[in-house]
Amino acid sequence: MPNASGSMPRQLFFQTVAQRTALARQQFFEEGTRPSGLVGEAVIQSWMRCHASHEPTSTRLAFNAVTSSRLHATLRLNRELLEAASPELSQLEASLVGTDCRVLLTDPQGVIVHATQNPFACAQPLLSMASRVGVNIAEGAVGTTAPGIVAKTGQACVVTGAEHFFDCLQTFQCAAAPIRDVQGRLAAVLDLTIEARAFGFDAASVVGMYATMIENRLLQTQSQEHLILRFQANATLLGTPMEALAGITADGQVAWLNNVAARLTSTPSGTLPCGVETVFNLGLAQLLQRVRTSSPQPLRLPSGLGVWVQAVLQARDGVDFGHAVAHAVALAPESQPSLHPLGSVPEPTALVSPATLEDHSLQLIESTLLACSGNISKAARALGVSRGTLYRKLQGSAVANSLSAADSER
Repeated sequence: MPNASGSMPRQLFFQTVAQRTALARQQFFEEGTRPSGLVGEAVIQSWMRCHASHEPTSTRLAFNAVTSSRLHATLRLNRELLEAASPELSQLEASLVGTDCRVLLTDPQGVIVHATQNPFACAQPLLSMASRVGVNIAEGAVGTTAPGIVAKTGQACVVTGAEHFFDCLQTFQCAAAPIRDVQGRLAAVLDLTIEARAFGFDAASVVGMYATMIENRLLQTQSQEHLILRFQANATLLGTPMEALAGITADGQVAWLNNVAARLTSTPSGTLPCGVETVFNLGLAQLLQRVRTSSPQPLRLPSGLGVWVQAVLQARDGVDFGHAVAHAVALAPESQPSLHPLGSVPEPTALVSPATLEDHSLQLIESTLLACSGNISKAARALGVSRGTLYRKLQGSAVANSLSAADSER
């Protein structure tokens, strides 16, 4: 029935997302009202920011690349990120090779630093222009998109069809997720975009999983001076995107937690860094003892939740000393009972724990040398490092001095 003004009442329910989005655009761009409930709040906020720039939605985009000098500087600054992301990007692209999707990785400012080149993809004229290294796809350059929103908000997002601000991008579907560094800052945005068709799969889940995998690898790459803890309530989840990760500094502070770890420990990001006992119920010395075994060990968090934990200690050059103990045990002669700390770890009260992570690394090297009867070559092979690396790490230590004295006597 007509309403009081004589016009037909507006339809209250719509069957498709496209219908709801069309009504949202009518309310926002033509009537100047907020289309709450028709599109996501992140999209509405983005429309508001883009609308404030006074660019008409009919604008044709050129997808301009940044200057050559800025591109070179961006790639140089993101070298560590690109190296950390390379394995996952290759896996993701292999998985999507039959989907016509493009994989884009941008820096925090929205400049593309990696883009899929798929010669077998269907005709995608706009996407081919947009998905080039050096193109700026920030919100300020191309309006409302998933990677643009993630760069602004730091939150994962999906933008489909007419949710894009500019009319020319309404054939796009995109899903993006953030990647953070050890400081908790946005390090990059991973995005999947397709043109002229729907994804045909849960793109948000896929991009979220791979963004997590890249973030976990980046966090560990940036933590060469940290004790890294891997933990989960189920040990089979260790080594997967669902594992919790924490970085512990040499003075016993929790420097960073990935999202899974923050949720498992109920630790708000704004409270870091904080004392390791507060988060894990154990001190640094006790956690360092976990490095002596590669198998997951039980740990009770302050909340009472039981988890399985592995500890990894890496030096500045990336050498992992955790395996050194096992090698030293295998090499130790049975007639040397003094090496028992390497074979069967005594009770915690009987251990003399090093004060810092550097001390712990040095202790493991020295223990391995003792197990190898001072043979540098044998110890280096056990530790998986070169003789030169071993000499550098031992420089100034008591063991190094004794080795030098022995060499001079010979």
